[in-house]
Amino acid sequence: MAQLPPTIFSPIRRRAARRRAQSLQQRPGAARFLLDDMIEDVLERLAFLRHEARRALVVGERTGALAEALAARGADVVRADPAPAADEVPLDEEAPWPFGGFDLVASCALLDTVNDLPGALIHMRRALAPGGLAVASFMGAGSLPVLRQVMLAADGERPAARLHPMVDVRAGAQLLQRAGFADPVADSRGLSVAYRSLGRLVEDLRAQAAGGLLASPAPPLGKAGLARAQAAFGQPADSEGRVVEHFEIVTLSGRAPPERPR
Repeated sequence: MAQLPPTIFSPIRRRAARRRAQSLQQRPGAARFLLDDMIEDVLERLAFLRHEARRALVVGERTGALAEALAARGADVVRADPAPAADEVPLDEEAPWPFGGFDLVASCALLDTVNDLPGALIHMRRALAPGGLAVASFMGAGSLPVLRQVMLAADGERPAARLHPMVDVRAGAQLLQRAGFADPVADSRGLSVAYRSLGRLVEDLRAQAAGGLLASPAPPLGKAGLARAQAAFGQPADSEGRVVEHFEIVTLSGRAPPERPR
């Protein structure tokens, strides 16, 4: 009997966070730098590989910018999400996908919060036509070092799990091979963003559905813990009172194996 993966993330909290982010994105100036970077990277990879997608599936990219860019190149695009908007198809990445035959599957800001990442990658590969390309980008290991230290300072002598574990590049490469992808590639790149307050950092994370989604969330900080967190956030700051936070984006890509001649 196959062993079930551990339940690290709450699917209910995940869907709620994505719906909240969809609402927050309607506000002027809402942060979307993670998705913007991922969209730009997908398009650059397609240009470099000269991969022309006739039929594409875009998963998790809530702005619609990637779907529009692919459609402008002549692709028939399907959009999907675990918490779908009106023009999206519902999709559970950890269950068999209800469609297939895509030349391209692009997943943005999603696979870092599934409980069964190997299974999700297998479902992604099976949704591809032979030789089709999959690209998955998400926030990976090395992200949010400032926030992690701030949370440790806030909790004092009794630290709680407030930020979820993240996938690194080496593990990502192994998972691609395990999922049966041909030409697997795993790489990462960093983004640095300056903040003047802890509240703005948290606001940006919520606007991008990048907050805590653990199945067993830590208890609230309380007033004293929040005060410790805010004090720790400003140490050290630059000459303009800003603190630089780091985001590491991991990208996994691979192809569905070509059909074998009969």
